[in-house]
Amino acid sequence: MNLLLINDFTLPLQHPVLKFLVILVIILFAPIIFNKLKIPHILGLIIAGAIIGPFGINLLQRDGSIILSGTAGLLYIMFLAGLEIDMGDLKKNSTKSLIYGLLTFIIPMLSGILAGVYLLNFSLPTSILIGSMFASHTLITYPIVTKLDIVKNRAVVVTVGGTIITVTLGLLVLAVIIGMQSGEVDSWFWTRLSGSIVLFSAIVLLLFPFIGRWFFKKYSDSVSQYIFVLVMVFLGAVLAQAAGVESIIGAFLAGLSLNRLIPVTSPLMNRISFVGNAIFIPFFLISVGMLIDYRAFFNDTHTLYVAAILSAAATFSKYLPALITQKMYGYTKDEGNLIFGLSNAQAAATLAAVLVGYNVITGYAADGSPIRLLDDSVLNGTIVMILVTCTIASLVTQKAAVNLSLKDSTNAEPHDSDGTEQILVPIKYADTIDELINLSSLIKSKHNLDGIHALNVISNNTTNDTDLKKANQLLDKAVKNASSVDIRMNKLLRYDVNVVNAITSVIREHSITDLIVSLHTKKGMTDSFLGKLTEGILTRNNVTTFVYKAAQPISTIKRHIVVIPKNAEVEIGFPFWLLKVWNIARNAGATVEFYGQEKTIGLIQEVMSKHPIEASFNNFDDWDDFLILSRDIRPDDNLIIILAREKTMSYHSSMQRIPVYLRKYFENQSYILIFPIQTGILSDDHDNFNNPSMLEPIEKLDEMGKTLARLFKRK
Repeated sequence: MNLLLINDFTLPLQHPVLKFLVILVIILFAPIIFNKLKIPHILGLIIAGAIIGPFGINLLQRDGSIILSGTAGLLYIMFLAGLEIDMGDLKKNSTKSLIYGLLTFIIPMLSGILAGVYLLNFSLPTSILIGSMFASHTLITYPIVTKLDIVKNRAVVVTVGGTIITVTLGLLVLAVIIGMQSGEVDSWFWTRLSGSIVLFSAIVLLLFPFIGRWFFKKYSDSVSQYIFVLVMVFLGAVLAQAAGVESIIGAFLAGLSLNRLIPVTSPLMNRISFVGNAIFIPFFLISVGMLIDYRAFFNDTHTLYVAAILSAAATFSKYLPALITQKMYGYTKDEGNLIFGLSNAQAAATLAAVLVGYNVITGYAADGSPIRLLDDSVLNGTIVMILVTCTIASLVTQKAAVNLSLKDSTNAEPHDSDGTEQILVPIKYADTIDELINLSSLIKSKHNLDGIHALNVISNNTTNDTDLKKANQLLDKAVKNASSVDIRMNKLLRYDVNVVNAITSVIREHSITDLIVSLHTKKGMTDSFLGKLTEGILTRNNVTTFVYKAAQPISTIKRHIVVIPKNAEVEIGFPFWLLKVWNIARNAGATVEFYGQEKTIGLIQEVMSKHPIEASFNNFDDWDDFLILSRDIRPDDNLIIILAREKTMSYHSSMQRIPVYLRKYFENQSYILIFPIQTGILSDDHDNFNNPSMLEPIEKLDEMGKTLARLFKRK
């Protein structure tokens, strides 16, 4: 029976395997073909959908399966926009996002009303509905900025923030107009609508993070975590619809709620982005293309006139807010064009509005035909407008995003990818590998593609093949886990008389700059640990050393408490460990709270003014009263303590008691002990110090400031 079905090639195709195969072939080859024609791959998928759709060669019908997959793709786009946005940048640009959101709502609303009343001779309710269509837009070109790695550009942040404002307001206008036509707009309507929106927002933004943190702590299975994320996306969408707003609002807020729990460098984020960009989002773009009816250009001159007016008004009304925002905040021309490109595409919300308006019947003509709030000419004209605006948006976004990406690459220092950052991760316990890889992915530079090494040490005296097999298994697991976050990890297997000798040899042979040492959760911190560490690795190697104990997944950490000793800012390694802490904050999305002396805090605040993260600052200079910090530590905090080698500028005798404090008062806490570089000549990457005069502690803060500026520019 199945063979007979699969041999039936009558159009449109009905067999599910054939339909899925056709779509996969399009997803595979359409971007390749259209990229050669200098057409953005997003536009290529839309055109391909138009060709194979019911108004093209009718290869596929836009049936329930296509609609379902397309809806999932749209929700995925909005979810990724909320998930990938930098919360620190969003808060910093919240006012700008609000202003842009209001501009890109008010101007299109007025344009739609004026065009409807004076150019198309529509009624006021119909014109207001057209205005709401113009006001909303779909981030259909967002995958372009994701692909080119400029999602943290200020123009993108402002546009994404403004999108949720204008889409929400546009859909609320739609709900009010439809309610007015059905006579449902009364005091109860407003009470119910406002109450349901507040309740929905509270559930998604407050309850979702709590549920997510609990789930990620309890379940580490990669498949379970991914399915959980999908559940939250669609649950947010369902709750949004139940509240009376469009499902895309729920998907976006679900992304914001899980933002801090899914670091950009995590395996889970890698899976989410991969599946979305490979399957869900292309399905949505193809489904949009299948709506396009080219016959609307030829069959009816009035429809063509309506389409031209709608397309011109929609494009102008989205260009003007982008231009005003660009001029108001001093953005570059490419950033202004990027705002316009991201916001010009009319697709999902617009289609939802026109279909709702088309289905509202306001009366009947003499011949008995229904009089609709939006007639056939508006419906067909809107489909043409979707094609026009998506085409313009794709071309403008592609050009602006490429220019900004090239500009970022040009501004980067030549050392960004020269391999000077080398991170060593000694592997001993299988159950610590995941968190060691996660930490290394958080602290590394984004340009460090293959500078992470996993090391396992076998005793010289062993003759047991089991030890060798176990060592290789641990290294293979580390490499596999690293590959899930796109890290090419190098395996190192050493035979030596002891671990310290092996680590020291590898540090010298591979010019290691950063060492991450695991502290097993069950073994914990012992009184002699720091002593042995100092006598072993720290006295023989001058690299930034991280001692890490993970009491919970680092992605579930709400706050990092960084304790800094006196004179830390005059040590040679200050900018290098600070950069790693900054990377943790940016990549994990958690807040950071610094405790240190006023001079040190002032220098860090200077860095923050140019490279913002979510951080707060507290004066702290009494290490004899270190335990006073325990009052401020919460269960989901990570304690980062900056320590020092003996007889150095930032060393304090109270540091010897840190192991006791950690064992007695912070046993169930995650923490990282950082030993900075403090003496000796550094590698080429630290060229500010490659001369004998810089071997002494740095006394001049302007030299340190230059080093900080150089490193943070290159991160």
